[in-house]
Amino acid sequence: MLDAFSRVVVNSDAKAAYVGGSDLQALKKFISDGNKRLDAVNAIVSNASCIVSDAVSGMICENPGLIAPGGNCYTNRRMAACLRDGEIILRYASYALLAGDPSVLEDRCLNGLKETYIALGVPTNSSVRAVSIMKSAAVAFINNTASQRKMSTTDGDCSSLSSEIASYCDRVAASIS
Repeated sequence: MLDAFSRVVVNSDAKAAYVGGSDLQALKKFISDGNKRLDAVNAIVSNASCIVSDAVSGMICENPGLIAPGGNCYTNRRMAACLRDGEIILRYASYALLAGDPSVLEDRCLNGLKETYIALGVPTNSSVRAVSIMKSAAVAFINNTASQRKMSTTDGDCSSLSSEIASYCDRVAASIS
């Protein structure tokens, strides 16, 4: 896993060059937006259980067959596994947001996820839908627009952080599609 600083250093080292120019400007922006980034991650992790349970509930409301006998969320064990997977995906997306780099998400979460879901018979369309719902909720929390769940956050535009978490969720959806 590389954070924003390590990535710049590794890239500069590969070019046998000093860190400067646009790389240095990007790091300055990363630092100046640090409090917003921390608030965004805090908003997600503080509400993770709500985000995941709402996503799974929404997925089931759209496809009630999942909780019928033989469905992939039928029995407490399968429902618990579904909630656990959602928590893991959201946790690694929040790690990526904190680091400003998706490599931890790719390496530790997405590598082999599709194959695992196929082997277990997990319906990928339902999983993608749950991730889509989690994405909407995470963006709402970052922008502090989640209804009845307002948080004290750093002032300023958080659209780039919203786009960043959305892109991580899109990576998850694409990897299991």
